[in-house]
Amino acid sequence: MLESLSLAAGLSWGSGLRLYLTVLLAGVFARLGFIHLPDTLSALSSPWVIGVAGVLTVTEFLADKIPAFDSLWDAVHTFIRIPAGAVLAAGALGHADPALLTVAALAGGTLAGTAHLAKAGTRALINLSPEPVSNVVTSTAEDGLVFGGMLLALFVPVLFLVLMVGFLMLAGWALPRLWRGVQGGFRGMATHMVSRFARSRHD
Repeated sequence: MLESLSLAAGLSWGSGLRLYLTVLLAGVFARLGFIHLPDTLSALSSPWVIGVAGVLTVTEFLADKIPAFDSLWDAVHTFIRIPAGAVLAAGALGHADPALLTVAALAGGTLAGTAHLAKAGTRALINLSPEPVSNVVTSTAEDGLVFGGMLLALFVPVLFLVLMVGFLMLAGWALPRLWRGVQGGFRGMATHMVSRFARSRHD
């Protein structure tokens, strides 16, 4: 049961950050026999699913490193990552009681949403700064974080679940501050643009 919970948490958390990489890793590890996925997730190990996930992983890898475009990518994927996290979390529990699957889907969607909002908020704040290198560095760090996190979820479940508790506590503290920072950044940018426009008209 612990392994199933860790799988559900790992898939939903990873979906909120890098959905396609998460699906790719789970599928490849299952295909190679390193892990066993429940029947409800057996499609992830299909060569077709692995192939499509691989192409989308490369696409996301590149798109996520383009300043401003990464925030557009995140905005679109708000409607993809969170439902996917819910579906994968429920699938990780196999043919469990419907009530338990419903709870798993709700929890998975919440975890995916929390990870997604933390990522999107951080990247939006970075995009408002004048220094572009941090965008690429942050994106690369996220790639490594998801890869390492999925390894822990699949092979060291107890440690991963403990870390997830810490992540949720940190996210609960950080998300309101991220939101205020993004709001302040947009207000500052708008004020700067208005003042420049006013000066240009005056000149």
